[in-house]
Parts: sequence; C-alpha cells; structure tokens
Amino acid sequence: MACLGLYCGKTLLFKNGSTEIYGECGVCPRGQRTNAQKYCQPCTESPELYDWLYLGFMAMLPLVLHWFFIEWYSGKKSSSALFQHITALFECTVAALVTLLVSEPVGVLHIRSCRVLMLSDWYTMLYNPSPDYVTTVHCTHEAVYPLYTIVFIYYAFCLVLMMLLRPLLVKKIACGLGKSDRFKSIYAALYFFPILTVLQAVGGGLLYYAFPYIILVLSLVTLAVYMSASEIENCYDLLVRKKRLIVLFSHWLLHAYGIISISRVDKLEQDLPLLALVPTPALFYLFTAKFTEPSRILSEGANGH
Repeated sequence: MACLGLYCGKTLLFKNGSTEIYGECGVCPRGQRTNAQKYCQPCTESPELYDWLYLGFMAMLPLVLHWFFIEWYSGKKSSSALFQHITALFECTVAALVTLLVSEPVGVLHIRSCRVLMLSDWYTMLYNPSPDYVTTVHCTHEAVYPLYTIVFIYYAFCLVLMMLLRPLLVKKIACGLGKSDRFKSIYAALYFFPILTVLQAVGGGLLYYAFPYIILVLSLVTLAVYMSASEIENCYDLLVRKKRLIVLFSHWLLHAYGIISISRVDKLEQDLPLLALVPTPALFYLFTAKFTEPSRILSEGANGH
C-alpha cells in the first residue's frame, strides 16, 4: 500500500544482506526522513554552509540581545558593562559548544542532518493526511533534523549558564548601580528567551529563508540610528571614541554575514567582490550627513519644535 501525505514513510524493521523488511506507513523516527520512495532514511549528510549560517544567526540573537540590555541598563559610568559583555559571550559560546557535543554524533563538534528541500519541511504537522476524511495519520517528525530542535537545546543551555554565572558576577562588580538596576539585564533575558523560543517554534522555517535579508535590513537601520543618535557627522566624530569604532566594525561584520548568507558563496570568485560593499552604508551616511544635519534634528526634537 502506497504511503499518503508528504512526510509519511515506512520504517526499516529488519535487514539481512539484500533483504529488507519495512513496517507500515507512519511517522519516521527522530533523525530520519522520508525519501522519494516513501521509505524512512537516516539523516547522514553534513549541514551545508547556509545551514551553519542559519544556526549562527539563531545563536547570535540571544548574544546581541544580552549586549543590548547590558548596555542599556549599565549606565554610562558603569565599569561593569565590559565584564558582563564578556560573560554573555562566554555563556553563549559554551552553550553552543555543549549543544554540538550533545547532538548526534555525541561527543564531537559535528552534526549530521537532513537536507532542507522546501518550506513545508519545517511544518510537517500541517501535512498529516486524512485518507477517509475522518481518521488522521499522524506523520509529524523533524524533517529538517536537527535544525529545528537544536536551537531550543542551545537556548536552554544559554539560560542555564546565565542563571549560574551572571548573578554572581553582577553582584560582585556592579557596585555603581542600584540594587534594583544591577539585575535588570538578567530580568530582560528571562523575557526575551521565551520570545525567541516561540519565534523559532512558529517561524523557524520562515526565518531559515529570510534571515540574510533580516540581518542586512536591521544592521543598516541600527547603524543609521546609532550614528544619528551619537551625532556622528564626519570621520573625526567617528574616530574620537573607540566605542564608536567597535560599533561600526560590528555592523560591518553583520553586513558581511548577510551578504555571504544571500550569495551562499556558490561561486567564490563572483561572490567575494560583493564584500567590498560592506563599508558603503557608513560612507554614504558620512557623505550625506551634512545635508540632513542629524544634530539639529535631535536638538529640535528635544526642544519640542
């Protein structure tokens, strides 16, 4: 009997030489997905570059949010911000390494995966067939193994490490902040981790295809907002503070990440020259800032005009 639905398959029950016996049509075990013949096959491929870039994007989200809220709540004169930034980077790095080590194959910094073929691979629960329009054959499984669940594992480790390390660090070094302020960056993480989890659960497939464009758009917008809020109108304003250069180079890295993700570096000699476009938004802003005068706009906004 032929399997119905896109993701229902027959599981291998017994194999002896060239003899293979398969079970009835149903859900494939974890770590397997159906092939064109509707047989469940183990995921044995290595992730493509684009898959790693997607996982890197999902790994960067909590780190960037950590850094944002640390900077937001630390205050301009607080010396604890740098240590908290380093701690957040350490937490996310260790969480990523542990996540890779506990994933199949266990104990190595490598994962095996199934190839993503189309958007519906992320939402197999929507494609359970109903042969008689009454009984539903449940064939929901992770067809994009492990790209869907590995993100949840990573977020869980990030949260655990943050709760183990950050409160002790903040209590020791955040002396310049009030008792009610020093833990606010941690409280913020307790809000954004559930939001990121829901985002991955509901929109993981959409993010997989859209994340390069999200990176480019957000990095361009945030760079423009930062430079205007900091009243940077020329190269001298940009060079007077090291922090501004760090923010600029960080955005350039995000620009390059987005460009590489879009091009996928399929043709190296054609795609690498695109990285020359990375400084273009900042240069365009500096060349046109004298026409818009962001400092005048900010002062008028502060005066209520």
